[in-house]
Amino acid sequence: MNLALNVHLIRSDSAIVRFELEAPKQLEFANGNLEFPDGIEIQIFETDGQLTTTLRADRGYFLKQENVWRGEGDVQVHNLIKDQHLQSEELFWEPRKRIYTEKFVRVQDGGTFFYGSGLEADETFTNYSLKNPRDGQVELPGDGL
Repeated sequence: MNLALNVHLIRSDSAIVRFELEAPKQLEFANGNLEFPDGIEIQIFETDGQLTTTLRADRGYFLKQENVWRGEGDVQVHNLIKDQHLQSEELFWEPRKRIYTEKFVRVQDGGTFFYGSGLEADETFTNYSLKNPRDGQVELPGDGL
């Protein structure tokens, strides 16, 4: 096992930054899997270089063979373009494909909140669907009555 501290990783495709990762500690195992026991922050960029989505988690993992990232604990995703927020206790990310979870989720889409179990979205959290919606609420303008 290898240990790295204060990790700042930039991944690019055809000289275009696709995502940036920062973590205080990274453990790398012989099979290529990575663990970030002290938290992880990821920024996802569009092909034009625009930052679209941020993802943070209390703990992070990269499963090399499956090419899947997993966040655990307090996991939060923010789509900066559409001002959408997602909060869950576990989330999976397949780069250039999708994010998903089977756990409880809270989604804030503007002034509307949705709750449910299970979610699937594109990797930038622009389009999403709740699998088992439970409840919702709308934030009303003003001070109420």
